[in-house]
Amino acid sequence: MELNESIVALKALAQDTRLALYRLLVQAGPEGLPVGELAARLHVPDSTLSAHLRVLRTAGLVRDERRGRVIQCRADFARMDALLAYLTENCCAGSGACAPVPGCKTPPSPGAQAHATLTRARQRR
Repeated sequence: MELNESIVALKALAQDTRLALYRLLVQAGPEGLPVGELAARLHVPDSTLSAHLRVLRTAGLVRDERRGRVIQCRADFARMDALLAYLTENCCAGSGACAPVPGCKTPPSPGAQAHATLTRARQRR
């Protein structure tokens, strides 16, 4: 991921409703959630949700597909991993000594490995 792509992604997440929306999609996993369910869970009007989804789509963080009359949205995990990797590419001075996050059920990405190290460092403070 390049600098400008990371800035666009971070700007997309730098708003409370969009961040909550993205976190819901990450929690939902690869299957994602229907747009109607997202609107209900976030208590936002459909038009507002559409605007937020458009920003996240433009940043490449969210993908969607039409299933009949339903639009299913999902987080783009490859893009999320690329952003985390970009943010943490020099973590631990590039030594590769970062460990996976305890309790995580997904295989650690380079970004997740760096996150584990940052988490442990914060816990020691």
